[in-house]
Amino acid sequence: MISKKDMHAFEDKHRILLQANEFICLRPHPSLREYISNYNITFPTKNIMPDGFTLMPSGCPSLTIASDGRNLSVDLDGPTITPYIVNSQAKQPEMLVTIEFRPAGLYAITGISQSELTDMSLPFDTVSPTLSKLILDAVEQAESVHELATRLDDLLLANVRTAYRPELMLALHDIKAYAGNISVKQLSNNSHYSERQLNRIFNQFVGTGTKSFSRLMRINNTFRLFKDSHKSLTYISDVTGFHDLSHFINDFKLVCGVTPQEYRNNMSVFYNNPTRF
Repeated sequence: MISKKDMHAFEDKHRILLQANEFICLRPHPSLREYISNYNITFPTKNIMPDGFTLMPSGCPSLTIASDGRNLSVDLDGPTITPYIVNSQAKQPEMLVTIEFRPAGLYAITGISQSELTDMSLPFDTVSPTLSKLILDAVEQAESVHELATRLDDLLLANVRTAYRPELMLALHDIKAYAGNISVKQLSNNSHYSERQLNRIFNQFVGTGTKSFSRLMRINNTFRLFKDSHKSLTYISDVTGFHDLSHFINDFKLVCGVTPQEYRNNMSVFYNNPTRF
């Protein structure tokens, strides 16, 4: 199994999305990027996770492999549509490997309706025991970061069991192209599916309805703008397509559980991954 020093020996620079002393975030194999955003390998330090650390909803699932130095476990977090507060008082693992999926990515790997997993946290072996064991074996047997990434690539590529439906791909493309500012009616017209049928497909593949996912996309697009302290809430509201500031505040609090200003005042407590879309 890999150690912390292996992160700094990783030489495949085009795969690195982010890197710091405690973690390295890697792109998956190009053939997997339609389904998976990144692999994140972390060796947590004592203060890496502040009290109240909250994962912002993205509609995307993830798998987390944790090592306490002797044992490995893999847990599934289903598509998130509500904020999730991490228990920072829980025993801290020595290493975490997280596979962060794109919308509908886990469905392509498991074939399981994502509406059954929305906002669920559970051991992955209760969902897919065979794949769970193969992932644990891949992490345990890898002796370098490069080998770990390659093992995960090969394993996940071999387990892509279903292609996205064309109408889902078109709708996801349109939602991204319009940054979430497109009506369900227009998505329905573009895909030539009724609103009801399209909503059913989204619930099956993504884990939430069409309108809800569009709102998640719109909210997630605001996160990067908060990093510039000179950008006002009114400006952020305007450029991300909200009708007005009041609408922005209401939608943001509905999705994130806090107001935009509360988020801005405590950004270090919140985590979001802009590469998932």
